[in-house]
Amino acid sequence: MTDIEAPGSAGTQLPPSDHEFTVRQRSQTRLVLRRFLRHRAAMVSLVVFVLILLWAFIGPHLWHYSYRKYTPDNSQPPSWKHPFGTDSSGYDAYAQVMRGTQTSLKIAILIALGSTFVGAVWGAVAGFYRGFVDAVMMRVADLVLTLPLFAIALVISSRSGGSWYWIAAVIAGLTWAYVSRVVRSTVLSLREKEFVEAAKALGASDARIIFRHLLPNSLGPIIVNATVLVATGILTETALSFVGFGVQPPDTSLGLLVSQAQTAVDTRPWLFYIPGAFIIAIALTINFIGDGLRDAFDPRQQRVRQ
Repeated sequence: MTDIEAPGSAGTQLPPSDHEFTVRQRSQTRLVLRRFLRHRAAMVSLVVFVLILLWAFIGPHLWHYSYRKYTPDNSQPPSWKHPFGTDSSGYDAYAQVMRGTQTSLKIAILIALGSTFVGAVWGAVAGFYRGFVDAVMMRVADLVLTLPLFAIALVISSRSGGSWYWIAAVIAGLTWAYVSRVVRSTVLSLREKEFVEAAKALGASDARIIFRHLLPNSLGPIIVNATVLVATGILTETALSFVGFGVQPPDTSLGLLVSQAQTAVDTRPWLFYIPGAFIIAIALTINFIGDGLRDAFDPRQQRVRQ
């Protein structure tokens, strides 16, 4: 019987190929980052949002006018001296918009962080234990979802004295339930996975399983919902300030600036449209970033090939 050697064995050597195919294993983090970087609208929005952040938080320290101090120039249109003009009292609108953007962003980011933390933990605990615990916790979340957000926030904010952190706390306390339902549905599927069963077999406590295994693997939906809450927070704060129940003078926010300038739309339009444009820009950039993150974390997306 004749022995036939397999190709590539010691008896038969294949000539070296001009094209070698290499396969590199990529972590999930690298795949998500690569997908996000390919989302052009999200990348442009991220750059714009970072520039707005730097301008709002660093700009006031570099600008020669303060949002609290009068200038001798009253009702001046935009110029090199006052890029956003001045109001009837002589306040520099550029300094005011920087301060207003800073306050609105602080409120929106605090809302997103607070709502995301509470909602993620609440949903993870409910999804992990299921049964009676899940039923009770989700009924509480459903109750919060039925509350009229704007009406409740308006009533409570009117008693808080217009402090931005109180406004953020009130809105966060009324929006965490949205995150909890998303995280719960994710945890319900994750708790049946092999790594959870392995953790239980090794004697891991329930708290360790929730915080070290379930929540980290639910990070995609959590981050996406956090970006949505930033946009929701800034629009809700704008609405409250516009009707006079948000941030109060001497502090300011974008919503308060728009509210104060609504009677001057015809005579001094720059006072109304410039802060309004910043509200729209922040909301749009956050939404595009959220879209990019949603596409990046979506497991149904095609794998990135090199």
